[in-house]
Amino acid sequence: VQLVESGGELVQDGGSLRLSCAASTQVFSSLDMGWFRQAPGKEREFVAAISWNGDTYYADSAKGRCTISRDNRKDTVYLQMNSLKPDDTGVYFCAAGTSTSMNPYEYDYWGQGTQVTVSS
Repeated sequence: VQLVESGGELVQDGGSLRLSCAASTQVFSSLDMGWFRQAPGKEREFVAAISWNGDTYYADSAKGRCTISRDNRKDTVYLQMNSLKPDDTGVYFCAAGTSTSMNPYEYDYWGQGTQVTVSS
């Protein structure tokens, strides 16, 4: 399974972004997918996850501001982020596996990440 993230860029405080993660696999519809963020000098932290059947889960910091979704016809998962803050800055990684856990070690496949920078 190969994952390729896109959509990260420099955005102003209060702005919005939609990240995409395209998967190269024939079994995408059976995979659970997650988004994680890693800020400089910090550990990778959970942002949101979506199960193979569409159940969604969010970190407290993401609730109300982020929406995770998937399009199984395009083998792609999305993360819509609104009301962005400088604390949201980091590299955003897409992950795939058979878990919607907040623990990054429970995911089997990872993309290379896409940089999101929120300026104040």
